[in-house]
Amino acid sequence: MPTKLTLFFDATCPLCVREMRALKRQDHSNAIVLVDIFSDRFDDFPEIDVASASEQLHAYDDKGQLYTGLDVTYRAWRIVGKGYLYGFTRWPLLRPFCDWLYLRFAKHRYRISGWLTGRRRCDQCRID
Repeated sequence: MPTKLTLFFDATCPLCVREMRALKRQDHSNAIVLVDIFSDRFDDFPEIDVASASEQLHAYDDKGQLYTGLDVTYRAWRIVGKGYLYGFTRWPLLRPFCDWLYLRFAKHRYRISGWLTGRRRCDQCRID
């Protein structure tokens, strides 16, 4: 199956890596390509600023449309058949609050990772 989503994420964040591992376990058709924003592969996407990509997830769909934040999370999980996990975050009444909460989480993800995993960062966490 061709790539449906190219998702840019922070592989130095233990929680981010856990989410990407879970996503890839469900991606039986390899429809999602993961690109670490601190890797050499990210250089192939100069139109995305690393600072912006560090503030929230970014992804391109197969038509070249750019998505950010929870739109990325929802699309990725929908591709693997589990969109219901994040579908509520896109409901019109909840969307503004969920987006606000996500941005707060993303800003403090290293601290939250430390609380939840015991590791604030890793040099280069492995997805596989």
